[in-house]
Amino acid sequence: MTTFALVGFGFRAEAFFRVARALDDVVCVGAVVREPGRRVLPVPAFGDLTACVREARPDFLITGVPRAATPAIVAEAVAQGLPVLAETPPAPDRDGLRALWTAVGGSGLVQVAEQYLLMPSHAARLAAVRSGIIGTPTQVQVSSTQQYHAMSLVRGFLGVGHEPAAVRAVRTVAPLLNPLDRGGWTDTDQPEPATTTIATLDFGRGRSGLYDFTSNQTRNLLRFRRLLVRGTHGELQDDEIVHMPAPRTIARTPLSRRQSGHDLDLNGLDTETITLDGEVLHRNPYVGSRFNDDEIATAALLEAMAAWVRGEGPPPYPLAEGAQDHLLALAVDQAAETGREIITSVEAWSLEFPSGTTS
Repeated sequence: MTTFALVGFGFRAEAFFRVARALDDVVCVGAVVREPGRRVLPVPAFGDLTACVREARPDFLITGVPRAATPAIVAEAVAQGLPVLAETPPAPDRDGLRALWTAVGGSGLVQVAEQYLLMPSHAARLAAVRSGIIGTPTQVQVSSTQQYHAMSLVRGFLGVGHEPAAVRAVRTVAPLLNPLDRGGWTDTDQPEPATTTIATLDFGRGRSGLYDFTSNQTRNLLRFRRLLVRGTHGELQDDEIVHMPAPRTIARTPLSRRQSGHDLDLNGLDTETITLDGEVLHRNPYVGSRFNDDEIATAALLEAMAAWVRGEGPPPYPLAEGAQDHLLALAVDQAAETGREIITSVEAWSLEFPSGTTS
């Protein structure tokens, strides 16, 4: 069994705790919160990290605090020799990313809680792309999630590393009804101004990304979520692939999700598999838990972190990767605000990874 402690108890920390309760081998043993006397979790609460580490003795830490507070918590944990899974992004801005890397980058103890590539749909799509069915990926277009999460998808599907990117962006504002937010149904019937950011990222050698995000798009179901991966021999659009399986033959092949619980399927609501032409691209390891896609990804991230801490698996998402994602997201913001092309620099964390590779 591998144990962890939480710092903070916001939306993401609560999600980690909820998912961990359904796992057999990853257990939360404590939480560092502002008011330890006010019981918010069925685990011991502590007013500071030192007391938590001394008494609960967690194997690793998960931060669930605002981005401005994350670097200090991470540095404190590393100083005590404790591995950390830091919430996204790991620091608020470029200076913060650089300072954090200077402080803890050499420790090898810090991972980032980036879960999007572990979501069943994305994991299956990534497996399909890596199978070579569309050839070499050349462009990724993401219109679903914000900033660093989108950059993780672009980099992951495109297979780019830490080389500089030329970024251009524009913003527009238009009315949009906002029926859902993090709190649930808003019950509003009046459109409000929503900002759309569209950016292009040129990584060189024919590789590019397109970022298209409207404020609250992650939860606003009046906007589609779209993913397009273009390759030398075809392309993937959401859950369908166009490719050339034989000479003079163009095929459109769907990714098919096996979802139990519909009609007379009495096994309960669950994702089971995602297949491509009969080949299983993703199999849900948590069938029976009734997890949604984000919970499946969170569980996979927790178990990957635990395996890494035990020395039984690779690092799930190193600090260098999370820092690079946010560096690109910040460049998109800067390009949109200034109207200028922004070229990202090679940072200290990037020197660990040769051009064109990822960890």
